[in-house]
Amino acid sequence: MTAKVAYESVEVGTELPAQSFRVTRAMLVQYAGASGDFNPIHWNEKFAREVGLPDVIAHGMFTMAEAIRVVTDWVGDPGAVVEYGVRFTKPVVVPNDDDGALIEVSAKVAALLDDKRVRVDLTAMNEGKKVLGMSRAVVRLG
Repeated sequence: MTAKVAYESVEVGTELPAQSFRVTRAMLVQYAGASGDFNPIHWNEKFAREVGLPDVIAHGMFTMAEAIRVVTDWVGDPGAVVEYGVRFTKPVVVPNDDDGALIEVSAKVAALLDDKRVRVDLTAMNEGKKVLGMSRAVVRLG
């Protein structure tokens, strides 16, 4: 695959289509199985509260993976992402109900780089709070 977005078609400030991602307890159990991260703070409400959390929280890497989907959906090729990093700032608390939690992600082109690459800055929010800080991806465009 190759990036479907042409380097020449973007400029600093270009906004990517924002997306929202629902997170449920069932998704956390599935992610735990796939990742091997069975830390009980991600599935056991009693344990999470005993260690000082308000409730079960989403895996940080799960939150990170959901956020980058805004970029990969925009560019059309996950392999076009050449760098990606975040700081985990707030946990995503996932209630034990059918709705779960909602991660709202927006992104925009922050810098044009050489070799048809751009830096995209992402903002990931849950309940009005930023859950990822310094969330940045470098993407090679077509």
